[in-house]
Amino acid sequence: MKSRFVGNLLLTFIWVALTGNFAFNNYIFGFVLSFFILWVISREKRRYNYFTLVPKLISFVFYFLFELIKANLYVAYEVSTPNLKMRPGIVKVPLDIQSDIGITLLANMISLTPGTLSLDVSNDKKVLFVHAMYITDKEEFIQGIKNGFEKRLLDIFKK
Repeated sequence: MKSRFVGNLLLTFIWVALTGNFAFNNYIFGFVLSFFILWVISREKRRYNYFTLVPKLISFVFYFLFELIKANLYVAYEVSTPNLKMRPGIVKVPLDIQSDIGITLLANMISLTPGTLSLDVSNDKKVLFVHAMYITDKEEFIQGIKNGFEKRLLDIFKK
C-alpha cells in the first residue's frame, strides 16, 4: 500500500511538472488522474487496500470539515445572541474502536470541533468521556459521535 501511495504521489508530481501548471487544482487533478491510472493497472492483482482507503480518507476529511464548519457557525451564533441556550454536560461515550491510534484520532476530532472536548478514556478503552456545551438529548449526542466520527474511523482502520 505504501508503494502505491508513493507511486501515486510520484505520478502526480510528474503530471504537474509536465504541464508546468503549479496551481493547487492541477495537483488535485494529477492526484486523481494518477490514482485512476494505478487502479486500472493493478486491477488484476486483487489488492484494493489502497484504492478503498484513499476514498475513505478523502470522505473522512470532508466530513470533518463539514462538522467543523457547522459547529463553528452554531457556537458563533450562540455567542452573538443574547439568550444562551447552553446545556453543558459530561457524557460517557461507549467505544467500538479499540486501537490506540483510532481512539487518539477520535478524541482529537471531537476536541477540535468547537463546543466539545474529550476529557479522558477509561483504563479498559471502552468509554470516552466528552464534555459538550449543548446536551439536549444524551442518546442523540452519543449516536452522533458513534455514527459520525467513530463509524468513519472504523471504516478506515478496518483491514
